[in-house]
Amino acid sequence: MSDSLPETMQAAGFDAPGGPEVLRLETVPVPRPGAGEVLVRVAYAGVNRPDVIQRQGFYPPPPGASPIPGLEISGEIVALGEGVDAALLGQQVCALVSGGGYAEYCLAVADHCLAVPEGLAMDQAAALPETLFTVWHNVFERGYAKEGETVLVHGGTSGIGTMAIMLGKLFGMTVIVTCGGADKCAQALKIGADHAIDYKAQDFVEEVARITGGAGVQLVLDMVAGDYVMRNLKCLADDGRHVTIAVQGGLQATINMAEVMRRRLHLTGSTLRPRSNQFKALLAQEIARLAWPLVESGKLRPVMDRAFPLAEAAHAHARMEAGSHIGKIVLAVA
Repeated sequence: MSDSLPETMQAAGFDAPGGPEVLRLETVPVPRPGAGEVLVRVAYAGVNRPDVIQRQGFYPPPPGASPIPGLEISGEIVALGEGVDAALLGQQVCALVSGGGYAEYCLAVADHCLAVPEGLAMDQAAALPETLFTVWHNVFERGYAKEGETVLVHGGTSGIGTMAIMLGKLFGMTVIVTCGGADKCAQALKIGADHAIDYKAQDFVEEVARITGGAGVQLVLDMVAGDYVMRNLKCLADDGRHVTIAVQGGLQATINMAEVMRRRLHLTGSTLRPRSNQFKALLAQEIARLAWPLVESGKLRPVMDRAFPLAEAAHAHARMEAGSHIGKIVLAVA
């Protein structure tokens, strides 16, 4: 740890689960990087749905992770742990982290960092890791998406939804999204979706059948679960894939397994935070090779909603819970 670094820092945390108002600034020790880790002076931290669920008391951090919320950051590497390449010191990076992002300093595994390319603003850099890692793994690795296929994405104007739209289009897919309201549908189309269905006014199963001429989609990216699952399966073509990444609509689903067998459907899902450091490092390597060039060229940029100061983390969470945001919410830390 450099002598120039402070012993303590400001972080946005909470003592007990509750509403957004439980988030408040606290003074905590600056963490020290261990083997394979770096310490990042945080410029911005992304705000994600798992942060909200953690604050509500339903998504505790995995063993060894910081109890401070925040799963993605951007900033400057200011200290190195044992075994980390000295050339990383001073680099501007964004990183996927297991917690601790809502703070002035945050630990990251060196292999989970991506260099911020010239021309990418630091607020945008902080808005990339969680959504990019999640969408890449679930759409392309677990969902086996490929050029020429059609994907149905729920929550089309969320951070995940907007990233799925952009990546889907960059890799030659037709993207259908669902959104809550005509205004959000219009925004999704502007971002690049081929079709946007207002689930408040239309039956998305019927609309998918109409759009695809009854053929169905090859892939569903589902953040709802619950009673959406069986409806999603009706949207799938034979041999289709259904990938669940959140359960906002409920933990339980009733499925007609005869349909799954008859139509050879594939059901899978994942959560990213508890995966091993080795898995995340391999995922970062694949993203660096196949997706990060799109960021470097300027073809891929996150859709930004609003930045809040770290001290207003409660307001950021309230905005996310209200559901009115389009794209990514971030916290300005530096």
